[in-house]
Amino acid sequence: MPIRTVASYKVLVGMEVHVQLATATKMFTGAANGATNFGAEPNSLVDEVVLGLPGTLPVMNKTAVESSIKVGLALGCKIARHTKWDRKSYYYPDLPKNYQISQYDLPLCGEGTFDIPLKDGSSRTVRIRRAHLEEDAGKLLHDAPGGYRIEHTIVDLNRAGTPLLEIVTEPDLSTPEEVSAFGQELQKLVQFLGVSEGQMQMGHMRFEPNINVHITDDGGVVHKTAITEIKNLNSFSVLERATAYEIQRQLQHWRETPDLEEAKGRKATYGWDETTQTTFFQRLKEDAHDYRYFPDPDLAPVEVSDDWLIQLESEIGELPAARLKRYTDALGLAPAEVAILAGDRATGDLLDKAIAAGASPKRAANLILSHGRRLANERGVPLGSLALSPARLAEVVALVDAGKLAPSEPAGKVLERLLDTDAPAESIATDLGLIQSSDTGAVDAAINALIASNPRPLADYKAGKQAALGALVGMVMKNAKGLSAKVVQERLKERLG
Repeated sequence: MPIRTVASYKVLVGMEVHVQLATATKMFTGAANGATNFGAEPNSLVDEVVLGLPGTLPVMNKTAVESSIKVGLALGCKIARHTKWDRKSYYYPDLPKNYQISQYDLPLCGEGTFDIPLKDGSSRTVRIRRAHLEEDAGKLLHDAPGGYRIEHTIVDLNRAGTPLLEIVTEPDLSTPEEVSAFGQELQKLVQFLGVSEGQMQMGHMRFEPNINVHITDDGGVVHKTAITEIKNLNSFSVLERATAYEIQRQLQHWRETPDLEEAKGRKATYGWDETTQTTFFQRLKEDAHDYRYFPDPDLAPVEVSDDWLIQLESEIGELPAARLKRYTDALGLAPAEVAILAGDRATGDLLDKAIAAGASPKRAANLILSHGRRLANERGVPLGSLALSPARLAEVVALVDAGKLAPSEPAGKVLERLLDTDAPAESIATDLGLIQSSDTGAVDAAINALIASNPRPLADYKAGKQAALGALVGMVMKNAKGLSAKVVQERLKERLG
């Protein structure tokens, strides 16, 4: 059997992303939200509405709607002023009432765009098709608690009814790396907005790339592979690897399929097997009419007023991309360091408030990135969750800038104490014996002792090796404790100039 050759091809990937919203209660009932109560006893977060018992009526969660509008605004989407709820009918054990309340033809958020940075320094604009709000289904389990294999599938309905924002993009991504980058940037955005915890391992975000390949020859498209949707990927590594594999699988299918009509195929849903590192066929894709959408008769439409929209816009504040640019222009830090400060809202707020309290921006940023990250790791909390007062951080910055406190270990010790004690930073540094002396007499005496011993770094510095200055400063500081490194360096330069 002859095997076709692929002259060239273009990859098109659109994304469907399901984001569980971090509300206190579920989408249409007062039962506790499974997304914010992860790990609860199975089937403990259910009520009559979740179970679909006769006579129950849904009540819309306003906070979930507001969170969705905030995401839409951040993605530049057109916010619908009038939208409604629809029933999407299908039978499955994880959806007791046999339909899902969703949005069909009038999504809450319409067209928008989202720019993602790429590794080469460029960016990619991804068009958002829509973002609609719905309720999540439950979860089917094939292993009993404790890891025991069972003969029948069991159902946990804790997740059923969780507010779920589904974000759908146009097919604007073209590489597995871009697909992964999109997922990571979207995670940062929803976490920054505070609308979702965005923890992949807890199912707060699930990614479904829709992939197909256009095979071209002499600039023209000679074949379009069938679109396949890979379901429920919950890590960026898997997202990238599954996309890469599926691209090659579609190309191989084209090469080896002699019949052109058969090669066209039909839209299908695939899964990912982590053990074999391959995708596998699950089922053919349903069309909209298969779900028999119709307006939910128990829920009123949602009307978004101007005042409501203005209020939500004001609550969003500066978005990560704008903060990233501001920090890049003002701080002169490496891109990776700026991304850490701008990507987490609480961390950026700490820096901005410290600067407002008088801290020099770059020094404050460096202390957060060095000692702040270390302390956060030691305490097992996110960097932005450290109980560090911006005003006290500004005091530490001032001590370092004045040469009274070394920016290395001493500054870290003061910051660590400030996590548990609200006292003036200089008072803490004094109690710990960390305040450096700027007495030039003591500094000069230490320098004289250094010169008298005539060490090798002294000769190197006089010979023009500027790097030797650091070694000389270190020697002075070691032989005479408690001196200001800044003053030592200044006096050494004067003496050896």
